[in-house]
Amino acid sequence: MKITPGKSRKLKYGSVSALMVVLVLAGLIVLNVGATLLERKKGWRIDLSFNAIASQSPETAEILKGIDTPVKIWALYRKGDEDAPLAELLDRYAAANPQISWEQVDPSLNPALLNRFTTDSVTPGSDSLIVWCEKTGRFRVLGPEDYVSIGMDSETGEYAYTGWTYERSLTGAISYVTKERIPRTVILQGHGEMDQQTLASFETLMRENQYEVAYADLTDSSYVPNPEDLLIFFSPLRDLTETELATLTAFAGKGGSFLFTCDYTDPVNEMPNYSALLRSYGFLPREGIVIADPQDSGSYYNGNQVWLLPEMCPTDLTLDLIATGKNHLLLAGARAFGEAEDGDRNLTAAVVLRSGETSYLKALNAETVSIEKTANDPQGAFPLAMEARRITTEGYVSRAFIIGCSAALADQQLYSMTDSRQMMIRIAEFLLRLDASDLNIMPREAVRPSLSVNSSAVGSLILVALPLGVLFAALLVLGPRRNS
Repeated sequence: MKITPGKSRKLKYGSVSALMVVLVLAGLIVLNVGATLLERKKGWRIDLSFNAIASQSPETAEILKGIDTPVKIWALYRKGDEDAPLAELLDRYAAANPQISWEQVDPSLNPALLNRFTTDSVTPGSDSLIVWCEKTGRFRVLGPEDYVSIGMDSETGEYAYTGWTYERSLTGAISYVTKERIPRTVILQGHGEMDQQTLASFETLMRENQYEVAYADLTDSSYVPNPEDLLIFFSPLRDLTETELATLTAFAGKGGSFLFTCDYTDPVNEMPNYSALLRSYGFLPREGIVIADPQDSGSYYNGNQVWLLPEMCPTDLTLDLIATGKNHLLLAGARAFGEAEDGDRNLTAAVVLRSGETSYLKALNAETVSIEKTANDPQGAFPLAMEARRITTEGYVSRAFIIGCSAALADQQLYSMTDSRQMMIRIAEFLLRLDASDLNIMPREAVRPSLSVNSSAVGSLILVALPLGVLFAALLVLGPRRNS
């Protein structure tokens, strides 16, 4: 059969067109695969979400730079139930440091993995992460409750979700499992102190910032405190025995540190051994509650004279907080302390928080009927929190801190309203001689900001630009044809 030149030319052009289509499709496939690999392996995907939920902060980048041991992360999600922002964030962590890897696991199909990381207090479940470091043997389980921050709505007085904390929780977990040694805080029990249930928010705060939290019964004669630990007394109500005081004195002699809270209702004057321990650091609790002068409105909160807004004094403990503006605290009912007289050359004490210049002390007893100032009420700027160092006979330096309001360090509501979270972490760092390491990673916004007049500017520009772009492209294509 004879093939005419016209048909040959059509077949030729048809083959070339088909080949070009195939090449273009192949190129698009390669480009798509390459882009996907770059997104996962190099973290090149741009986060355009309004709150940048899948982006990393400089604090995270700095911590990831120092990770030199493998960290494995399991994301416990069923197929189709993945948390897309979290998965994208995990890709970025793996891209930032090759020591970090992660994989998605269906919890219903991998009971052995769940059993491996189940303890008396932790049970991994759906929608959780398991962060594990083989070298240290430590792991941390993050659940949905670790991905959100809660704050108080000032208008309604109710708690509500205020932000997403994926990055802060994940970075904190990685830092925790890779540390050579975890600083340890021990909350002492046995003398009517605040218990574990009451201190749940405090315990969560410390664990989030890579501290181990333990409870110890000081009445147990077998307990011997480790001088590397921080011992915490949360407002005991019963006195120490002579044996217990000797144990704590030996602990301090080796350089051990204490954190004390002493509420105005605590019967300190009925606890001579405990008072002796406080006096050894220059802490002299005074009787009564501190009342703000009603004329000094800047020294108390919301019209309540016992809700003090203390002045933060510059000390080595507070300089970082003052410099960064993290010095706003609220003491809802506070005890004052006297300042020790000079003469003990082995002791150095300093005031950390102070009440207003015209505040006064009000004794609370059966005869007290009003908080108004009387002629017999002591007046002045009272120490509300103090720090101290004592050089021991063994040549160590023992540190201590005391505050006249336990709620300032342990209350969830005050955590959300003030800078008490940052204050507590800085206190622990001071007492344990640690460098400042608070994960200052801000939560991402949970609610998209409301639209404003300026919010539509970019959208309007795009709506105009798109049809103009199409018109311009059409003119470029149709213009030459018109003249042909």
